Amino acid sequence: MAENLNVGLLLFIPYRAVEQRVFAALAAAGHDDITLAQGRLLQRIDDGGSRVSELAEAAQVTKQTAGYLVDQLERAGYVERTPDPSDARARLVRLTERARALKPIGDAAVAEVEAEWAAHLGRRRMEQLHDTLTRLREITDPYMKP
Repeated sequence: MAENLNVGLLLFIPYRAVEQRVFAALAAAGHDDITLAQGRLLQRIDDGGSRVSELAEAAQVTKQTAGYLVDQLERAGYVERTPDPSDARARLVRLTERARALKPIGDAAVAEVEAEWAAHLGRRRMEQLHDTLTRLREITDPYMKP
């Protein structure tokens, strides 16, 4: 593998490592029925609910793919579809209590990884990395809420 990796790949490799640790923690806690694609969609559901079209756009998949993933998550008990109070024709996808139970497991796995990285990089570099990535998000994340 080339020594001079581009920044995009250098960002992706640690992201993938975090994602794998989170999924391993979820599986260890008995939630081994969530696929990577489903997990990526789950984390994009707003607290108040999201429309399938919004999830598709945020996850950068087709509406059909998002609908299929939501169907799977609904059958597994992680989401429910409810009427959208702002549009009687539309439905919102909402997290169930089963899905909400995933958050502390994932958060603990992420905290563990970040502690390992801070031990490796040093607290100062870890803070700089977090600050740098937060600032970079300002120009790269079209879904960032003000």
